[in-house]
Amino acid sequence: MLQIRPTCENCNKALPYNSDEAMICTFECTFCVDCVLLLKEVCPNCGGGFEKRPIRPESLLEKYPISKNAVHKPVDLEKHLKSLKS
Repeated sequence: MLQIRPTCENCNKALPYNSDEAMICTFECTFCVDCVLLLKEVCPNCGGGFEKRPIRPESLLEKYPISKNAVHKPVDLEKHLKSLKS
C-alpha cells in the first residue's frame, strides 16, 4: 500500500493525494515534478528513476488514509548533479 506522502522531500511543496505533480521512486521517495527535473530524473536517495504517483480514489481515503508524515530532506543539488557525472 502506497504511503502517499504529503509533501515534496526537497522543497516541501504540498502534494495532496490527488496531485498531478507528485512523483515517486521505487522506495516511495516523493518529489514534485519541478524538483524531479532539477534532479535530472534520478532519485538522490536510491539512484532510481521516478514515475507519476497514482491518485488514490477519494472513496478509499477513509479505509486507506494517506500518510501524515512529511519527509523534508533538501537535496544538495550541486553534489547530486556532480555524482551523476561520475
